[in-house]
Amino acid sequence: MNGREVPRLLALAVFAVLAFLPGVAGDYWTGQLSRYVLYGIFAMSLAFLWGRAGMLSFGHAAFFGIGGYVMAAVLLGRLDVGISDPWVALALAVAAAAAFGLLLGLFLFWGGGISGPYLALVTLAVAVILEQGVRGWYTLGADNGLTSVPPLPLGNDPWNPRPAFYAALIAAAAVYFLFDALLASRFGAVLTALRTNPERLRYFGYSVVAYRIAAFVLGGAVAGLAGALFVSTDSFASPSLIGFALSAEVVIWVALGGRSVLLAAFLAAIGVRLAEAYLSEALGPWWLLALGALLMVSVVAFPQGLLATPLLRLGRSLGRVRRG
Repeated sequence: MNGREVPRLLALAVFAVLAFLPGVAGDYWTGQLSRYVLYGIFAMSLAFLWGRAGMLSFGHAAFFGIGGYVMAAVLLGRLDVGISDPWVALALAVAAAAAFGLLLGLFLFWGGGISGPYLALVTLAVAVILEQGVRGWYTLGADNGLTSVPPLPLGNDPWNPRPAFYAALIAAAAVYFLFDALLASRFGAVLTALRTNPERLRYFGYSVVAYRIAAFVLGGAVAGLAGALFVSTDSFASPSLIGFALSAEVVIWVALGGRSVLLAAFLAAIGVRLAEAYLSEALGPWWLLALGALLMVSVVAFPQGLLATPLLRLGRSLGRVRRG
């Protein structure tokens, strides 16, 4: 695979369509879509690690939660670091998630390292441990979490959800095109080799450990960005942002959309959250069974992903039109 199975023009069209949604949705749904777009950024960070670098971080919510909790704790004064500016707090939250990715990457990959199902299990265990730690840490609100987190200064009307939506959408587009450029570069080619044949990559003199850690840091930083923006939008940081449930959900989103196509993972996160909003009302607790059935069918019928398959076909069609 190259770095651009999906042409940039198609990705731009997707983001342009999303930008028009507040015009047809009410304030409530615009606010909800802000959160779903941030979940989409979170999904892209896992798709980058899992689909493109070949590392399944099954406890990926650890990064999302760290970004969210650092953002909330700094702005609420629970962490006395002398920072009150929301943008500086956002940068610190992303840096904290990246630093955690570095430390965890060194622990996981230094020396012989671990991979495959062992990597998935260890990262899941880390997320569960962090969730339990947060639940017992009263500085971070314990089970109650942290409430009344100040929003980012995005407009004069705090009740208008549109500025937060467009900030989330701009962040999503920036993340997507950053990943797109990286995956189309030499770094992306090395990541492909890292996923398909790490021994051959090592034979040619590349440091497998260094590239794995670099991918882990970048994926963690982007997940932390999504978490920090989510807490700022939702005004609430809870232990559920950091543990098993959200970690499992993001794996489902990415697997359903297509783990090797970032745009598919992004859209799947939005689509599944929208489906949840409607199906949970129509089917009650049975909507989870419906989602599980859809995932099983899509894995069998569409191995590349339910959304990745049409996106790849459309991308190839657009490529032929442009060459013709």
